[in-house]
Order: sequence, then structure tokens, then C-alpha cells
Amino acid sequence: MSATATRSTLAERYIAAFPQSQARYAQARTIFPAGVTHDVRMMDPFPIYVERAKGSQKWDVDGHAIIDYFVGHGALLLGHSPDDVVAAVQEQMAKGTHYGSCHDLEIGWGERVQQLVPCAERVRFTSSGTEATLMALRLCRIVTGKPKFLKFLGHFHGWHDYVAIAADAPYDGTGVPGVPDAVAGVCVSVPPNDLNRVEETLKNDPAIGCVILEPTGGHWGTVPIRGEFLRGLRDICTRLGRILIFDEVITGFRVAPGGAQQYYGVTPDLTSLAKILAGGLPGGCLAGREEIMSYLEPRPGRVKMKHPGTYNGNPLSAAAGIAVLDRVATGEPTRAANASAQQLRNRLNAMFAANNWPWVAYGDFSMIKVLPNYQGPRPDPNAGVNDGLIPLNGDLNVLDGASSARLTTAVRQGMLLNGVDWWKLAGMTSSAHTAADIAQTVTAMENTVGAILREGIM
Repeated sequence: MSATATRSTLAERYIAAFPQSQARYAQARTIFPAGVTHDVRMMDPFPIYVERAKGSQKWDVDGHAIIDYFVGHGALLLGHSPDDVVAAVQEQMAKGTHYGSCHDLEIGWGERVQQLVPCAERVRFTSSGTEATLMALRLCRIVTGKPKFLKFLGHFHGWHDYVAIAADAPYDGTGVPGVPDAVAGVCVSVPPNDLNRVEETLKNDPAIGCVILEPTGGHWGTVPIRGEFLRGLRDICTRLGRILIFDEVITGFRVAPGGAQQYYGVTPDLTSLAKILAGGLPGGCLAGREEIMSYLEPRPGRVKMKHPGTYNGNPLSAAAGIAVLDRVATGEPTRAANASAQQLRNRLNAMFAANNWPWVAYGDFSMIKVLPNYQGPRPDPNAGVNDGLIPLNGDLNVLDGASSARLTTAVRQGMLLNGVDWWKLAGMTSSAHTAADIAQTVTAMENTVGAILREGIM
């Protein structure tokens, strides 16, 4: 029998390499639906279980050191467990985790948001990005008296009912299970990067009071959005009297210290933030114009939006957030993460070209996307962090449509077998990723794609 015939498949090798994770998953399935606590962590035949992490790496229960491109679902710009953030949280833990009262840390945390984020005249903390976008939409309804909002196909704004519409493929108007038609009806969704369509939609529907988007593109730039579109959108919203919301839960502090709005010089009316904001701990906020945010205040003769929240601005998240934002303010973490991603995209493309494989890496800032079955021009290796090639002219249904579960599972298995945790066909860098990490990642991708082609998975 030939060596090829006896070679184990990726799936077989994966099962053999991670037996302790397999055992834990069997136990987890008796506790959690699907055995996981977040949909993204579902993986066939089982996910990995991690016991510690530091810098750019995490170590699983089977003892593997793994270079991490999930980076806490985008929350860890500084990498895992930075010493200054750990020290800040440990110090605060000894003082108290929840006072049920106002405290100095919430003031310091909010001031740092104001100093960094251009639109942040006022700030209100929440426990997550989902809560922040929920607050943004309710405030807009109160301020404008208009029930509807406009969003873009493929843009993710959390999991609450209003924004679940058109967040994921297929983008054919199919409803979201559990979301009533009456709720879905207040969401008007249009394709990204089409200013004419936006203006026409807003003019034809006076019940739309606001527009919300991920300012670098849905699902953190799968179909990239750039400055020209943002400037045009700001102009349209201003002329037509609509509130503009940037959802910077991913891009806030990652694209630039002040987010995409600082980088592109486009100031929205409201901004939702989370993830990096709280240093990887639970926490989010809504920041924006004082006249809109003032509807959270009791004022004579005017309605107030009620907003409780047990963990809003909690001391632990505030301590972590202050430590991280002090580092972010220097600009160095963003610069380092962006530079690493740019280098990784270029080296992946050089490797794909050298093997004559129809794959391409693209993306902006510290975000990397990998596209298989691609026939077209290659990105210019001299492109900057946000002006590289957008494949297929930004075709939503190809770049962000339904993907092959078999292929994405094989990519994840192959990368893990080579010591890299890759987010299906994408990843994000942190300031902790090194040149050695990038070199290992390129080798891991080469080994993985080679195995996929040998097995005929594509």
C-alpha cells in the first residue's frame, strides 16, 4: 500500500492529538446545548479546551502551545494576560468586585474614552457590545420618534432581536428563528458600499431614524469598507437628518487609538464599544453626542430612557480598561498589531503564489481574511494597512456568503495540528505577535492547505 493511502486524514490526526479536549467535550455536552457556551466555539468533532494563555500563545489541556489568532474574540489587543493589566485587576480584586455604588475607577475609565474617541461627549457603560447597540437603537427611537433603522447586509451588531436580521448569510430576506415579524420589520437592510442605495432608501422611508454599521465592513472587514464610503454616509445622514451609529466593538482602539472614526476623520453621532474597552473583561459602552445621550438623564418635561445594569462600570472591568487604554493611548499597540497583520497577509500571499494555489489573503488593519478558490489579481505587497486589494470587487455573496463547513473545519483542524488557532478562514493579530509567530503561521497554513488538497476536500 502506498504512503499516500496509509496517511491519516486531518480529522483522524486531530482526534488523536487532542484526547483530553475530546473527553471534556463529552462531559460538556451533558451540561450545555451543543456542548459550548458560544456558537463560534462549536467545532466538529469537538473544540479544544485551553487552561492558560500568555502573550500571543495559549496552552491547551493536552499540553500544546498554540499561537492564537482569536485573541479573545478580538478583545485582546495587548495579547493574553499582559502584566500591567493582570496587576491592576489583582489589586482591585482585593479591594472589591462590586460596590453597588459609584467609584473613582468608573470616572477614570470614562475620561479615557472621552480623550480617545472623537464622538464621545458623553459615555454610558454597559456589560457588553450587544447591550450598547440595543441602547443606541432605543435612544434613537426616543430622540427621533422614528421606529425603524437601516443596517447593512453582513454587519454584526450583537445578538439581540433587532440587529439579528441580515447579520449572516443567506442574505435573501429569510427570517431569524425566534424574532417576531413585527420586530424584524423595523430593520431595513441594504448591501454595503452603495451610497446611492442608502440615500434612496432613506428618502423613500421617513420612518427610518438612524443608520448603524461596522465602519471597516461586516464581520470585521470581510467585505471591507473604506473612508470614501464613510464620508459619503456621514454626508447623507447629515443632509437627511438621520443619526449615524458606528459599531466599533471590534474596531474601537484596534484600527487606531480612537477607532475607525479617528483614522478616517469621520465622526458619528453615537458609537458602541466593548472588547478592548474593558481589557478583555466583560464590559461595553455607548458614547456619543451630549444632546442624544442626555435622554438617559431625568429632565423636566422630557422622557427618559431607563437604563439599569448590575455590572455597568464594575470596578474590575474598569481597572482592566484603564490599564489597557493607557497603553492604547500611546499608539504603539495598534501600530504593532497592524504591522504584524500586514506582514502576515503578504507572506501568506507569497506562499500561495509560490505553490500556485488559488488562495488569497486580504484585509485591513490587524485583521486577516483568507479566501480559497480565488482567481484574480494578487494584492500589492507594498499596500498599506487599509488600501490593499478587495477581492472580487467586494462581492458580498462570495466574500461573506455561506462557506463550506467541511473546508472551514479542515482548515481549523490543520492549523491546530500545526500549533495555530485560526478563526475558520480569518484571524486577528495583537501587539504580542512576533516575527516567529508569523513564520510559524505561514508554515502552518502551507501544511494545512497541502493536506486539504491531498484529501480532495476542496
